[in-house]
Amino acid sequence: MTGPSEQLRRNWLEAQQRRERLEAEMHLLRQERGADAADDEHDPDGATLSGEWSRLEGLRVATAAELDDLVAAIARAEAGTYGVCIGCGRNIPAARLEARPAALRCVNCAAK
Repeated sequence: MTGPSEQLRRNWLEAQQRRERLEAEMHLLRQERGADAADDEHDPDGATLSGEWSRLEGLRVATAAELDDLVAAIARAEAGTYGVCIGCGRNIPAARLEARPAALRCVNCAAK
């Protein structure tokens, strides 16, 4: 059986790998767009490339936030406070932690 720190570290590694894949995709997209892609309004592929860039950037930002949240959760696990709601002080249900490993609040406090 593994402790929360080990699982959180695996989650962090998965998120880090996802971020690296996104950054690689963004690098390829940058190459596709070329140096003079500032005006893609008249480029038949411009809207598609811009839309893809927006999608990838959104995923990259969300993954970066997830990584930060997981680092904080690992610190809580090592301090012995992981899984304790910061709102009410009760234990966060295991099902919630499984769905949202970096959760700070139980469902009731999160709904407030």
